[in-house]
Amino acid sequence: MIRINLLPHREAKRKARRQQFYSLAGLAAALAVVIIVLVFSVISGYISSQEEENAFLKQEVATLDKQIEQIKRLKEQTQALLARKQVIESLQLDRAEPVLLLSELAKQVPDGVYLKLMKQEGQKVTLGGYAQSNARVSTLMRNLEASPWLERPALIEIKAVDVNKRRLSEFSMTVFITRPDANASDAKLVAAKDKP
Repeated sequence: MIRINLLPHREAKRKARRQQFYSLAGLAAALAVVIIVLVFSVISGYISSQEEENAFLKQEVATLDKQIEQIKRLKEQTQALLARKQVIESLQLDRAEPVLLLSELAKQVPDGVYLKLMKQEGQKVTLGGYAQSNARVSTLMRNLEASPWLERPALIEIKAVDVNKRRLSEFSMTVFITRPDANASDAKLVAAKDKP
C-alpha cells in the first residue's frame, strides 16, 4: 500500500526545525547555566582562598607588630642599661679622682708653696695659696703643665701680702683634670695604692 501524505510537507519540516531549534536552545541555555555555575563556584573558591590568605596575613602582621613592639621595648631597655653602665663607669672614674688629684698635687707642689684653697667644679680645679716667691708659682705652673693628670694651668691673680710678718706672694690659679684612658688610670690607681 502506498502512503500519501496529504499534510503539507513544508509545514512539517518547519515544525521539525522549530522543535530542533527549541531543543538546541534549551540545551544551550542549560549548558550556559552549568558554565555560569562552574565559573561562579571557581571564582567563589578563589575569593574564599584569597580571604583565608588575607586573614592569615593579617594574623601574621599582627604577630610581627607585637614582635616589633617587643624589639622596640628591648632596644629602649638596652639603651637604658647602656646609659646606666656609662654612669656607673663615670662614677668609678670619679671615685678615684679626688685621691689622684691630691696625690698629684702633693707631687707637683714645690717647696715654698702652700695651698690654702682647692675647689673642684667638674674638671676645673681652682687652687689658691701662698708662695715664698713668684718663681715658686712659675715652678708650680710648669710642674702642673708636665703632669699627666693635670693640664692648662692658668694664673688668675698673684699679689704680694704680709703673713705673720713675712712677705709672701698670694696666688690663685685654675687647672683642669685630664682623664687618661680607663686602663691607664686603673693601673696608676693600683700603683698609687701599692706605694706606702
